[in-house]
Amino acid sequence: MRVRRAVLALLLAVLPVTVASPASAAATTFTAVADTYVQNDATGTNYGTSAQIVVDNSPVRRTFLRFTVNGVSGTVTSARLRLHTISGNTGSPSGGTWSGVSSTTWSETGVTWASQPAIDGGALGTIGSVGASGWYEVDVTSRVTGDGTVSFGGTSSNSDGAYFDTRETGANGPQLVVTTDSGTPPPSGDPVLVGAGDIADSGSGDSATATLLDGIAGTVFTTGDNVYDSGTAAEFTSYYAPTWGRHRSRTYPTPGNHDYVTSGATGYYNYFGTRAGPSGRGYYSYDLGNWHIVSLNSNISMAASSAQTQWLRTDLAASTKPCTLAYWHHPLFTSGANHAPSTATRPLYQALYDNNADVVVWGHNHQYERFAPMNPSGAVDTARGLRTWVAGMGGASHYGFGTIQPNSEARNSSAYGVLEFTLHGNAYDWRFVPVAGQSYADSGTGTCH
Repeated sequence: MRVRRAVLALLLAVLPVTVASPASAAATTFTAVADTYVQNDATGTNYGTSAQIVVDNSPVRRTFLRFTVNGVSGTVTSARLRLHTISGNTGSPSGGTWSGVSSTTWSETGVTWASQPAIDGGALGTIGSVGASGWYEVDVTSRVTGDGTVSFGGTSSNSDGAYFDTRETGANGPQLVVTTDSGTPPPSGDPVLVGAGDIADSGSGDSATATLLDGIAGTVFTTGDNVYDSGTAAEFTSYYAPTWGRHRSRTYPTPGNHDYVTSGATGYYNYFGTRAGPSGRGYYSYDLGNWHIVSLNSNISMAASSAQTQWLRTDLAASTKPCTLAYWHHPLFTSGANHAPSTATRPLYQALYDNNADVVVWGHNHQYERFAPMNPSGAVDTARGLRTWVAGMGGASHYGFGTIQPNSEARNSSAYGVLEFTLHGNAYDWRFVPVAGQSYADSGTGTCH
């Protein structure tokens, strides 16, 4: 009896947290309706038509922004002020402190240092060091409750000013991204798991795939290489945070080799916090409905005797869910020309196969590819094989295909997009969702073992 109780205690210790079916979420981006700055040594000058707004302490410059929020329904769960630094400046040690402003009637083309509104709404957040031509965010959720007009003010105590684009510059002007929760589950009532890997850089692909996520309710996964090129804290701030970062609260990530260019992947672990699993370990599990989900780390040892593989076997044995999906970065099967199959991951796949898992998703090669259900040796196995995907189309520039590997059933290397799973009680639907302007499609249904 004591032995049985000890085993039960061990199993309970590794049981994952159950994640409830997600509510329906939507994000809307509003552009500034007014933006300007004022300067203490030019008390009567208005800068409302300038192509830049500035926060500085020598001379003292303060920025004012106004947004009109409309058409928002449901509860506001997040509001983020997004600012883009100009390309013609090397940056600043401080992007300023951003606060609420009670007045919403100040004039963009009339306000001066002498007539500026009071920055009286309390500090909302501070932007750290900034570089040229990058996006930066401040959480302003406490100031946005729904439809209406809202103002913000920016100041800095640093004498090296930070310069941001204005609405006069077009797409890089200030933005307010408002996310709402309707409080209702997705139409099918079943959990949705959606994501991709190889995501955020200075290009436009990551912005386009993040926009897809704005319209898809559910839990978000990543298959590694979350930022390029080096997984630094600055890259997470400049590239990931303004795009996929607005979905961080519902994201369960996995790290890639580019995240580990920074020693110990500290940028990755610090950015995602507890959502990334124990720091330095990076593997963990959670439940969605009838599904057990496992995020693994292909940047550390995966040998059959490794701590990770032994943990995986214990975790799978403890799961009571009928269906299992796993994801990590380096693919065991791929036709990509840039990266060959990673045979070092086979012990992870073997553990999943031995425990009747159903689906595995990878990244690393910047493309989309789907394989038939296979055993660990790569042979088709319709009885127990795992259906696998390479989902590296999150935003980084595409890679081409080399020799097409056996059992590759679908592939594309030109469309950015996300891979969406609807997780039923004993089955799943999948679909490739392309970004606007792309037409590639792939979808289907599978059953659990």
